[in-house]
Order: sequence, then structure tokens, then C-alpha cells
Amino acid sequence: MSDNKYNPQEIENKYYKTWEDRGYFEIDGNKEIQEDGKTFAIMMPPPNVTGRLHIGHALTFTLQDIITRYKRMDGHKTLWQPGTDHAGIATQNVVEKQLLAEGTTKEEIGREAFLERAWKWKEESAGIMTTQLRKMGVSPAWKRERFTMDDGLQKSVKEAFVHLYNQGLIVRGNYMVNWCTHDGALSDIEVEYEDHDGKFYHIKYPFADGSGFVEVATTRPETYFGDTAVMVHPEDERYKDLIGKKVKLPLLDREVAIIADEHVDMEFGTGVVKVTPAHDQNDYEVGKRHDLEFITVFDEKGILNEYAGEFQGLERLESRDVIVKRLEEEGFIIKIEDHKHQVGHCYRCKNVVEPYISKQWFVRKEVAAESIKKTNEGEAKFFPPHWINSYNSWMGDLRDWCISRQLWWGHQIPVFYCDECDHEFASQEEHPSACPKCASKKITQDPDVLDTWFSSALWPFSTLGWGNGDAEMDKLFKSDDLKEFYPNALLITGFDILFFWVARMMMMGENFMGELPFKDIYLHALVRDENGQKMSKSKGNVIDPLDMVNKYSADVLRFTLAISAAQGRDIRMSEEKLELNRNFTNKLYNATKFLQMNVDTFPDMGGFCIETPLGKYMTSRLNQATKEVRAQLDEYKFNDAATTLYRFIWNEFCDWGIELSKADKSSIVELGAIFKEAMKLLHPFMPFITEHLYHQLSGTTLEDSDSIMIKKYPFKTKQRKEEETFAIIMDAIVSIRRAKVLVDMANQKIEKAYVKVDAISDEDKALMLPFIAKLAKVETVEFTDVKIENGVSDISDKCETFIPTDSIDLTPIINKLTKQAEKLDKEIGKLSGMLNNERFVANAPEDVLAKNREALAEAEDKKAKVTEQLQSLQ
Repeated sequence: MSDNKYNPQEIENKYYKTWEDRGYFEIDGNKEIQEDGKTFAIMMPPPNVTGRLHIGHALTFTLQDIITRYKRMDGHKTLWQPGTDHAGIATQNVVEKQLLAEGTTKEEIGREAFLERAWKWKEESAGIMTTQLRKMGVSPAWKRERFTMDDGLQKSVKEAFVHLYNQGLIVRGNYMVNWCTHDGALSDIEVEYEDHDGKFYHIKYPFADGSGFVEVATTRPETYFGDTAVMVHPEDERYKDLIGKKVKLPLLDREVAIIADEHVDMEFGTGVVKVTPAHDQNDYEVGKRHDLEFITVFDEKGILNEYAGEFQGLERLESRDVIVKRLEEEGFIIKIEDHKHQVGHCYRCKNVVEPYISKQWFVRKEVAAESIKKTNEGEAKFFPPHWINSYNSWMGDLRDWCISRQLWWGHQIPVFYCDECDHEFASQEEHPSACPKCASKKITQDPDVLDTWFSSALWPFSTLGWGNGDAEMDKLFKSDDLKEFYPNALLITGFDILFFWVARMMMMGENFMGELPFKDIYLHALVRDENGQKMSKSKGNVIDPLDMVNKYSADVLRFTLAISAAQGRDIRMSEEKLELNRNFTNKLYNATKFLQMNVDTFPDMGGFCIETPLGKYMTSRLNQATKEVRAQLDEYKFNDAATTLYRFIWNEFCDWGIELSKADKSSIVELGAIFKEAMKLLHPFMPFITEHLYHQLSGTTLEDSDSIMIKKYPFKTKQRKEEETFAIIMDAIVSIRRAKVLVDMANQKIEKAYVKVDAISDEDKALMLPFIAKLAKVETVEFTDVKIENGVSDISDKCETFIPTDSIDLTPIINKLTKQAEKLDKEIGKLSGMLNNERFVANAPEDVLAKNREALAEAEDKKAKVTEQLQSLQ
């Protein structure tokens, strides 16, 4: 092997291009090793078209690639479906900012021109994420890459919408929704709640008859213009007599009644609550129960309207201080208290979200019923299993899903309104020519677009051709894809999108295909920094995966993520871990170098006969590792599989196999074949270096032969009898090395050593001797049945070893140990004296006493060991 250092960047770029160009990632890339009836499908969570690769993506895609490469090598017809998401709000925000920088707005240029700009931006940025993913070495079927707004998927979305609409499962109406004054309607899970240091405003609401007032406490005084009642608990003795009385709203002439409702918490605040049905989720329900008026006090942009009287035209949040100041001037404020409470923010722009009544489209919650039932019957299995509880907890409180968004970028809702007869209908046609009811040509399409998650909820089957028409047949999908790859075998994604995406794919998949979309669902945890902190730009602790690829290699980053990915536990990421795993790649490289110092090229294990005892032993250890790795990958225990590989390759093969081969050069060809097999085992985790070293050891190059990635994954798992023999050999070597330390001859060659071990055959003894002698550095090794007098001994797990001391001058060693013993006696005496002195113990600080006690215990332990060594030498 040449001494040129392995250059990951150069190798990774070159190999990746070859793999992709040869079509290895496509479903027939491994055709030669495919086995009948074995298929495997996994979906890439489509990253945002405007996105950049972050460490969470790197984890998701690494784990997906490991399992995909494993299945591909194991003979499965494999589809890893790639694609990107149009990301409605995020993309529109980017394009709007670009327009503002140019001094214009989307309204000024109009919808058509805006959409042209958005498509242009998509074309520019779409390739960024997929280019970055290639740097990670991932192997999806790139030729089938989809975009959630490509022609086929637009058809699929329309088919799904129209089908649900015609069944009455998509409905439109005035609902209270989460409203962002910048981004419009949001579904419940697009709202992020944060603790907020706010205020509690205690306000006088005077009785209409002038007989006094009630004290109402609120955190949002700017909404009181929409109050249509004040309520108390029906059993609250303080206020029973007030029920039915009228109060006047401060600064306004409007009167509202005091009503009774069990929703009121008598213990909280004053027990008197304002009711604003158009601006509070709970009040909305109260308003419906009591048939109250619903008064909306600000518009879609958050600007107060005519109901706010003198405050009309102010923005809702900015108006609060102005309103409170006026209320104070007029004597309506009783007191203002500090109050910590939770405030909802838009997950995209962080704007404060308002409960707001508007006309929106909803998917009825009944759509999810069958998927919930089938999930709980075990049709889909969660890894780790506790996620079923979170799923059930959310789905148990499920409300109708708001799917309309007040945007221009996205799938425009395929509903049309007739200007002549007011008929409303859904259609899969791009531009229906006439109203199906009155034949008028004056029809208008709903201006809203669908929630981004509506199209990505169809991803596990829309990408396989469902509802696509024939447009992309045989290019982006094949006619039998649904039969072969639905349901998908597995989904891997972050737990944070369990409800955004996973639960919705399950409800849509079950609804349209009659089966849940995946058999197994693996939800990984968060990647945090080395101190367990969440990564954020403001903390300056963000680890950029591409920087790590450039610094350490894709293989090192991938292996570090995998070996850290214990199910259900957050990953702590640090450069120290990356350094450790870079050492592992160096170990692989050096093992190859050692093997090739002795032999140039090595055969593959298949059909090759292993004959030497060491070769048989290492084959047995390889088989054990193979058995464990397969079982661990089948259970998605990525960290356990990576740990098994690390242990076998570093501890067993490199530390022992290579060392032992120095006593048996005839085994090196076999060890080379075994190491090549280990490269196949490791390949899904570290695709680049394993490819490189496999060819290096085979005397081939990737350019002139097939890739390791379409070789069969190792599968032999049989153990061999040589295991016990070599366990004794290694035990004896370690034991003799320890005994040599006792006589100060650790690295020197000694004349003789004895090994006492339970009954073994003469044949085994003959096999063991050369290994023990060579690696323990002993001229002659003999087996014995009895304890050897006049020698030092060491007792180990499987044997006892002796070094005779007749020919060794022990005087200097005994003198050295005697001096050590005397020094330790003095130290023990001094420390004991202090700790037995009552005055010292009474006055010394606790930490000083603790240190002294610890030092005494340590000194006594050392003395015992030195005494034991002296006794064995005298």
C-alpha cells in the first residue's frame, strides 16, 4: 500500500460521483444481488426548498442512509425516495423580503408575477440542500427526486382534496383559528408557547344603574371592546345576586349582561371574567353556549376597527399602553400586577398569535379515526415504543385541522365559486370552463392555498404515483411502485414532527390506501452540544455538519452521529467525539497498511478456505460481530451496531488479530480476507473509507470494478471451537505481562514462564505456545499442573502464570519495594495521627478531613499491594 495519506475530501467527491453515475442508488442498482420478495422503502422527510443542512438533518439522513445501504447489500429491492418541500410560509417570506429590498411588494407586482419570482427562487435554492446532502454520502434514488409542487404531485393533491371535499370531510366555515397578523391562519401545532412576563390589569366595569361596579382582571385589555358579557361561576356566593344585571364597558356606552357559567375558576383573580367570544378560544365556546354576539375588534393585520372607538387605527399590541393610560386617566384601573403566563407565537415569524374568527377550510377530525385505531392495534410500531403514548395523547384531543393559508405560494385550493348562482364546487381541472350548476362562465377560484403539511401528508404514496396521472410514469415512478413499496417499511424522522407530519401521513395514508403508510416508525431525539444545551446561533454553539465534513470527513461525522444515537436519548455532539472517531479511521487505514506490508492483495471470504487456527478464531469473532450487528440494525439500535463494529475492528481485530499474526505469518492472507469482510459490515456507516480500503486490499479500483455497496452483506453467524483456545492464549499473554511488571522487566525478554491452566490437550498446548512466547516476550513457555515455587505469579480469569526468579537478581527490586513500604508507613502514621487527634478533628474544615481520610485509604491500599509483592519475591 502506498504511504500517501488517505485524503477524504478528494476520495469522497470522486467516489460519490461514480456511485451516482452508475445508478447504484436507484431501485435496480443492486439487481445482481436482489432476492425475490425482498423489498424495502423509506421516505426522505422532504427538506424545505429554501433550507440549509443542519445537524438535525445530518442525523436523520445518516440513519436513513445506514439502514438503506444495509438493506440494499442484504438483497432487498430498495427505494429511498428523495424530494424537497415547497415550504409555503418560509418561501413566501423569503421572496417578500427580496421584493421589499427592491422597493416593491407582492401586492404591487400581483399574484402571477409573484409566483414567477417564487418559482425562480425555488430553482435557485432547490439544489442547495440536495448538494449538501450528497456531501454526507447519502444514497437515495436521486433520479426519482420529487418536489411537492411538481406536476404529478399537484394532481395528487387535487385528487385527495376533491375526494375528501365530496365526502364532506373537508368543510369551510367561520371558525376560531390561530391567527398570525403576518402569515394568516395557523394550525394548532404551528403555534409555539413561551412563558411571558406580562401584567394583570384589574378594571372597573360600572353597573348600568350607577349602583357600583365589578372588578374584572385581564391580561389583554385591548380586546375589551369585543366583550359581549361578563361572567361569574353560578355557585359563587359573592356574585349570585348580580347574575342578570347589566354593566357598562369602560369608555364606551355599550351595555353587557352578567351571566353565569361553570367555565369560571372562582379561585382565580376576582372570579369575575370578561367574555370576548371573537378573541378567546374559551370565550368562543361560552359565546356559542349562551348565544352571545361575536364582535371582532381588529382586522386581519391586527389594526383596531370602529368598535374600538377613539383607538381605531392602532395596531393591537402597540395599542395596549395607550388604552391602559386612558383607562387610568378616567379612573377605571384599580391595580396592575405582574403576571407570568404563556403566550402563543407563530412558529415561522415569532409574531404573537391571536385567536381570531375567520372563514377557513378544515379537514374534519373524523378522517383520523381509522388510523388511530389501526395504530393502536399494532399495524405500525414506534421505536422507542413510548411514542405511542404521545401519539394517543395528541390524537385523543384532536380538533379539525385548519388547512387554508392566506398565501400565494403553494397549492391553490381547488374550489371554485360561481359569480352568477353562488354555487361552490371542487374540481381537479386547472381551469374549469363553466359552473356545473348554471353553466355560467363567470367562476372564481378560492384565493387561499393549502397548508404545506397537506401535500407532505400524501408523500408516502403520492411519490409512488398515486393520483399523478401518466405524466411522469417510468421517469419519476413506475406503475407497480404502490404494489411493491406501499406501505413503506420504515419512517425515520425527528420526534418534533410527530404531529405536524407523521400523524397526518398516517391519517391520509390509511384514508386513501386502506393501510397505514409504514410498518415501523423510528423517532430520533435532538442533537445538543457537549453540555446538553440546545444549539442556537445566539449561544454560538451550533455545529455545522458541512464544516465537520470538511474538517473530519463524512465518514467520521456519520459514525459519530450513529454511535451516539441511543433510542430515545438526546445526542451530545462535540469535536472531542469526532476526534476519537477520526482515530478509528486512522486505525482502519493502519491495519490495511500492516496487512499489505506482508501481502499485496487478498481474496474475498466467499469460497475461500480458512485453515490457520488464528484465521478460524478471527472468523468466529467476525461471525459473532455479524450476528450482533444484523440483530441491532433490524431493531434500529444504531448506536449498539456501531459500538459492536468498533469493538470488533479495533479491540479484537487490530489489537489482537494483528498482534497474534506476528507469531503466525501464514494467517495474514486469511486476516486480510476477514478484514475485507469487516469493511462490508462497516460500509453502511462509513461508506467512503470502506470502499477505498476494500479495493486497496483487493488490488482493484472503483473505476475498474464493482462497488462494495452492491456486494452481499455478511451473514455467516456460526461460532467455532477456536474461541476458547484463543481466549486462553490472550489471557496468558496479559497475565505474563503483568507478572513481568512485578520484577521490573515489563518490556524486556525473559528466559522462562509457566502457564497453569485446567485440562487442555497436547494439541492445544502446541498451538498456544508460539503465540504466548512471541507476544509475552518469553524464550520458553511451559505448561504446568502445579504451583511453581521461587517465582512471582499472576492469577487471571482462565489461567495462572509464573515467572521463576532463580536466575533474576531480585535484590534491587526488593530494596526498592522495601523503601516504598517504609515511605508509605511514615505517611500512614502521619495521617492516622492527625485523624486520631480529637482537637484537629474538631477544628479542621470538613473538606480537609475528607481529603485526609481519602489519602489515608489510598496509602493503606498501596502498602497492601507493595507488601503482597514483597512476599511473593522473598
